[in-house]
Amino acid sequence: MPDHMTNLHLVSDSTGETLNSMARAVLARFDEPQVVQHRWSLVRSRLQLDRVLEGIQAEPGPVWFTLVDRSLRLALEEVCMRLGIRCVSVLDDTLDIMQQEIGERAQARRGAQHVMDADYFRRIDAMHYVLAHDDGQGAAGIHDADVLLVGVSRSSKTPTCFYLANRGIKAANIPLVPGAPLPEELDTASCPIVGLTIDAEALIEIRRHRLRLIGTGGVRTDANDYVDPDAVKAEILAARRLCVSRGWPVIDVTRRSIEETAATVLQLMDAWHQRRRDGSKRPVALPPRT
Repeated sequence: MPDHMTNLHLVSDSTGETLNSMARAVLARFDEPQVVQHRWSLVRSRLQLDRVLEGIQAEPGPVWFTLVDRSLRLALEEVCMRLGIRCVSVLDDTLDIMQQEIGERAQARRGAQHVMDADYFRRIDAMHYVLAHDDGQGAAGIHDADVLLVGVSRSSKTPTCFYLANRGIKAANIPLVPGAPLPEELDTASCPIVGLTIDAEALIEIRRHRLRLIGTGGVRTDANDYVDPDAVKAEILAARRLCVSRGWPVIDVTRRSIEETAATVLQLMDAWHQRRRDGSKRPVALPPRT
């Protein structure tokens, strides 16, 4: 573990989300990195850049940037060179590769990925859909879904649906409740259906935490079927058997992040659509976890 603090300056002329994502991905490779991230977003004038440069001089450290304006880029690189600070434009190499492959120069557009285009409105529409079809709501609209997630209560269905909505995917989720009938719409759904399961001990702990948050009205949490070990194990087993009998692939989310679960759902969706195109009747196989 490093014994010193490192400053990392993230300088962007847009929201800075690209740099933030890259920083998360890189720093995740280190054990407890002692890094202070200085986020400088919407830097679009020399006055704004001067404030950034003052901050860099006061707390020197590597600089990552995404700046379209050439004069601002040069000014930032010049100061960093004078101070002996590493400075890198994080998109340059990838842009160069794609320009060579596509045979066209990339347009100098700030925050091009954030424009209010058809993709933007598709994500907003998907978010509204998830809100309206969370936890079994709006069963009549299930046929508009891109994917259906089923699973026992507290198996991360809702957060996974919201993550997928940010990718423009309309995801509805349906809880598998012991003794409760399934919505008839599941029998005629025209989209992939994916089951989510989780280890019993992990689920019990999540549910106990949930009960503590909402209050239990004096009922002992360990005496409730909702968290009773035998009842929970039976509930999970019944849900898994249901998914297997219906030919729905099942993802174990016990040690998966929401991002990993969503990525696997997307892979299963692709496989489902490929099978439809090929006319195959084989069940969708769960992709290997890497």
